[in-house]
Parts: sequence; C-alpha cells; structure tokens
Amino acid sequence: MSLSGLCQICESNEAEHTCGQCGTPVCEKHYQRDKSLCTRCVERSGRDDIANPDPDSGPGVDDDDVHRI
Repeated sequence: MSLSGLCQICESNEAEHTCGQCGTPVCEKHYQRDKSLCTRCVERSGRDDIANPDPDSGPGVDDDDVHRI
C-alpha cells in the first residue's frame, strides 16, 4: 500500500503502511508486518501476542466466581 506523506515516526521516509492499532502512517522500517503494527505500538505493548491476544487471558468473570441462586 502506498500512502502519500512521511512516516510519522522518523519523518524522513515515505509512509507505506498504516498501523492496525493506532492508525499512524509509517515507513517499512517502523512497521512490523507480522503484527500489522507500528514499532511504537509494539514497544508500548511490551508483549509479543498483541496482534493475536488470547481472549481467555484477560480480566473477566471466571466460572468459579459465578454464584447461582
């Protein structure tokens, strides 16, 4: 995909991708294709599984926490 404008991270290379999380246009150097994220979002997350989070690993109600009447 070709976008018009500069990468919003380095501000020197042409933006070729858009981050799937924050929507920032970025160049090839600042885009992680396997995650479809910019390097800033990957760094902020500090996790390798951000592109495919496990739906069972987040906060929520466990079956053991449900009290039946």
